[in-house]
Amino acid sequence: METRKIVRANGAGVFFGEIKEKDGDRVVMTNARRLWYWVGAASLSQLAQTGTVSPDSCKFPVAVDEVEIFNVIEILSVTEEAAKTIDSVKIWKA
Repeated sequence: METRKIVRANGAGVFFGEIKEKDGDRVVMTNARRLWYWVGAASLSQLAQTGTVSPDSCKFPVAVDEVEIFNVIEILSVTEEAAKTIDSVKIWKA
């Protein structure tokens, strides 16, 4: 499996998925979920390394096939352990 990433963008929020393309501060991601609200990790760095210990309390909407994100300010590699916990978060919807 390709290494998945957490991407933080100024004004657009935080996304989890695969990077298809990167050009400066612009990234195209596939199979991307917006990480709208998380519990069980003190920071994005911890979320990328160990995941969340409270997946039932997180709010991550459905993944989109592809998203183009501008003003990217941080890209974190995600461990397999962390990806499993992020994947275990149920789709949050209104």
